[in-house]
Amino acid sequence: MTISERDRRALKWLGAAAAAALAVFFWPQGGGNVVKPSETPQMAEKRLGRMRQAAMQVPARQAAFKKASDELAMREKGMIQADTAAQAQAQLLQILRRLTRAQAPPVEIRSTELGQPRPHGEDYGEVSVSISLDCRVEQLINLLSDISAQPELIATNDLRIGGASDKEKVIPIRLTVSGIVSRKLIPQKKGLEF
Repeated sequence: MTISERDRRALKWLGAAAAAALAVFFWPQGGGNVVKPSETPQMAEKRLGRMRQAAMQVPARQAAFKKASDELAMREKGMIQADTAAQAQAQLLQILRRLTRAQAPPVEIRSTELGQPRPHGEDYGEVSVSISLDCRVEQLINLLSDISAQPELIATNDLRIGGASDKEKVIPIRLTVSGIVSRKLIPQKKGLEF
């Protein structure tokens, strides 16, 4: 098989191009791109010292977290436990009836009104009950004291006192008491739907 003159020239050019490509590909890179170390040994030692200090603080932070978690769990035991907001309000009303009956002489609740459940912060909800009753000043003071001494997380939210009308100094009272519940019992507000 004979190679024509044209094919010989093409092979020479192909060999030259291959040699040039191999030279460019395998030629050692010059010292133009030398990468400096990102940090000096002194900087690495300082960073190591900061990491050691942070590691030493972990047990103290874990202890503080455990203490705060235990305290939160203890406080949340006082929340009114119920499946619905209406059941929580019923429990709150039972507590108020128990406290008014325990007064000397017992105080009778004339009327009750259930308030609208509402959020209390981001994690809790609040239910309220308003009661109307007639009692003497010392009975009111004892009732307010008894409410604050309950293990449940309840507190007086509103107190309205009317004027005394008879010799026994019995005054009309409207008392609103709120209790803390889980946020899941509070209905979510929905936006306007079009």
